[in-house]
Amino acid sequence: MTDTVDTTITGTDIRRSAMDLLARREHGFQELCDKLVRRFGPNPLIRGEVERLREEGLQNDVRFAEAYLHSRAQRLYGPMRIRLELRERRIAEEIIENALAHAEVDWSKLVYELIWRKFGRKPPETIVERAKRQRFVAYRGFNQFRLDDIESDSLAS
Repeated sequence: MTDTVDTTITGTDIRRSAMDLLARREHGFQELCDKLVRRFGPNPLIRGEVERLREEGLQNDVRFAEAYLHSRAQRLYGPMRIRLELRERRIAEEIIENALAHAEVDWSKLVYELIWRKFGRKPPETIVERAKRQRFVAYRGFNQFRLDDIESDSLAS
């Protein structure tokens, strides 16, 4: 496969395709560029067109981070996992931190719901079961929560 630029592809083609992608959902700048490269091949017009969309307010990493955080929190993922996934999507660290700081998410409520859905309301009976739950909670991005605190709070309510 060669890395030659197809001269029949215009900026309008790239812009239309980018707007089609943005109409479906928010995309980060780099994610949008990557999708367009996969669709059109390496083309010097791609970055410029996505920059234009950013200047016009049609593509916005802050908006993407907020929408992504909200979506993942609804699926019971924690802040550590969401932070990692946004980094993988090459969102700037300050945007990630700002989105997490201003998110109106009750993380402790989410971790309770996650445990209750997965394991029920009974406390673990063995150390092995406790370790399994702790690994699961950490995997989902709730590293800052200790299982002992969660269980003592849930038993008190």
